Amino acid sequence: MSELTQADKDSLTGEPQDRSVEKEVQEAAPAKLSAVFPSYARYDISLVKGKGSWVWDDQGNKYLDFMCGLAVTSLGHAPEKVGAKLKEQIDTLWHVSNLFHIPGQDRVAALLTANSCADQVFFCNSGAEANEAAIKLARRYHQKVKGTGRYEVITFEQSFHGRTIATLTATGQQKVKEGFLPLPAGFKTVPLHDLPALKAAISENTAAIMLEMVLAEGGVLEVQQEFLDAVVALCKEHGLLLIVDEVQTGMGRTGKLFAHQHYGIEPDIFTLAKGVASGFPAGVMLGKGYLREAFSPGAHASTFGGTPLAAAVMEATIETMLEDNLAQRAADMGEYLKGLLGDKLADTPFVKEIRGKGLLIGIECAAPVGDIVLAGQQRGLLFVQAGPNVIRLLPNFYVSVEEIHQAVDILSELIHTYANNGKWEAGS
Repeated sequence: MSELTQADKDSLTGEPQDRSVEKEVQEAAPAKLSAVFPSYARYDISLVKGKGSWVWDDQGNKYLDFMCGLAVTSLGHAPEKVGAKLKEQIDTLWHVSNLFHIPGQDRVAALLTANSCADQVFFCNSGAEANEAAIKLARRYHQKVKGTGRYEVITFEQSFHGRTIATLTATGQQKVKEGFLPLPAGFKTVPLHDLPALKAAISENTAAIMLEMVLAEGGVLEVQQEFLDAVVALCKEHGLLLIVDEVQTGMGRTGKLFAHQHYGIEPDIFTLAKGVASGFPAGVMLGKGYLREAFSPGAHASTFGGTPLAAAVMEATIETMLEDNLAQRAADMGEYLKGLLGDKLADTPFVKEIRGKGLLIGIECAAPVGDIVLAGQQRGLLFVQAGPNVIRLLPNFYVSVEEIHQAVDILSELIHTYANNGKWEAGS
């Protein structure tokens, strides 16, 4: 895509609307941190306050948030029940070692296992750590329990599994691996939905197949049921473990509590983070009961995994999701959002496809969408890319019909303006 002229950009973005908020927001504005490593390509916005579907920056500007911290604040910003539980725990106990029993962990584990196919839970701090634990569990199960010596994990192109040295190796995107050579052995990556390639990659060293039900970072690509059924069959045939990465898709985001429930399968291991704790750092690795022996005492650990604070927030978040049936609400509101987008964008060939499950929605466009993302910020709407050509929408589960219409009106106007005034042309 050619660069837009300044006139094009001015036409696309328009003048920022008045989004003033309380003076207290401006007074709370922090100074920009110049001593932080520049490992993020940050937008020129400093967010300092949030409530429900809305956030405010340090200039008092108000934004409708269809990013949710990348699928994290699924209950909206500052949900009251979760906040009350956290404040109560702050006045009680913050941290103890996992060498002691932590009652909150037992309650969270009971909630998760009662509502899933899993029997065992391991608590950590992030999605990358949860996936790292899953990889370690798969290897240790084969080597210490089954005595096979297997260690390889097969993943898929366009996947994203984390930023640790193992999980970035597992990730099927070359860009995250640049500058980190040599990468550890034990991973193979094949094209998604390429069954012959997958079969050819399986060897006597293969321990597990790891995949996402929706490749969120890779373009909001949904796994095909027929292919997934074949993956499950291959795992059974070869004695492999099936690992499902639910870091972004889990906890109701796709319209089921866990995305693999759409497909009628039971993974051996699956992982959670993001939406499990409403923005508090937390990750979870869940597995079947027959894997219990592999994680015997000393096999794996996390200093901050499942602290009393983290457990309190997870418990309140999960209880709220279950009590308010938010997975179903995500399904219903997601269908409404997709339908409205389809109606509003049906007349432009710039939009190639609208896809996704629940409130994880991708709009595939015919050219890079970075300028549209920036224009949205100028209009008071936050959303994010999934690859260069896909707009990703991740609203919270309580998002209202009115907020959906407001977001779609802004987005539709931006896309139509870009398609008409930009350098892109149909067929290019």
